[in-house]
Amino acid sequence: MINKTEKIWMDGKFVNWDDANIHILTHTLHYGLGVFEGIRCYNTPKGPAIFRLDDHIKRLFESAHIFFLEIPFSKEEVKEAVVATVKTNKLSECYIRPIVYIGYGNIGLHPKGNPVNLAIAVWPWGAYLGEEGIEKGIRVKTSSFIRNHVNSNMSRGKVCGYYVNSQLAKREAISCGYDEAMLLDTEGYVSEGSAENMFIVRNGVLKTTPLTSIIEGITRDSIISIAGDSGIEAKEERFTRDEVYISEEAFFTGTAAEVVPIREVDNRTIGDGKQGEITRRLQSIFFDAVKGKDSRYESWLTYIWR
Repeated sequence: MINKTEKIWMDGKFVNWDDANIHILTHTLHYGLGVFEGIRCYNTPKGPAIFRLDDHIKRLFESAHIFFLEIPFSKEEVKEAVVATVKTNKLSECYIRPIVYIGYGNIGLHPKGNPVNLAIAVWPWGAYLGEEGIEKGIRVKTSSFIRNHVNSNMSRGKVCGYYVNSQLAKREAISCGYDEAMLLDTEGYVSEGSAENMFIVRNGVLKTTPLTSIIEGITRDSIISIAGDSGIEAKEERFTRDEVYISEEAFFTGTAAEVVPIREVDNRTIGDGKQGEITRRLQSIFFDAVKGKDSRYESWLTYIWR
């Protein structure tokens, strides 16, 4: 369950959590065309700080641009609204959800004349795949549902409707006793998790799926940067699920998931079934970075009390 906070920002105004409502004929509710972001705020020695806010807002606007959604606010206004929403709700750590959606008006497929609305909600949210998953790793199932083809929908956008596919994959994995799903692309190569990017370590080499059929993850990009700074080359290279089976390490990354080791895929133990050395090292540096404990990544943080 979501832990309620006090206020939600809607189109330039704060409203009470329970009053943040939309009409039942809101266009995005019916047809799924909306874009959103997932962002985290962490407590640091200097107070609450939002991780890579500029990059998240840039991606939000890029997603909107791809799908002809004209956000009625500037990037700077949206960034300030995110900061203000965290500050207003007096949170030291939280998850942040900006969503751009097509509002009430024409109910036909072409939303001619409908407003484009923006809302920002924040709430406390712990480890998406559990604290035990962060430490000991999770069990993953290859999904029977494949990642959307790049020509069926444009893969760069973080679009509401895309996550129907992710929900099906996640439900299937959970119903079979696993923690998360791994989706393949239309050619049979590993794509990503239901809401995460994927890395493996094979023969000591760190690999991640190239940007061919995946969301351009900001946590993924952070791990690639951290790896490079740590003398670990990260190769963007396609790999198959059987290569995952025989990898020494595997892990997911994402704003919600953060950095989560994978201990098993399709009943095959990965490595020795524990968090690997490279995964642990990257995870440790990542958490130091987001919590303001590593000065090399200070530029990734936007402090609430500036």
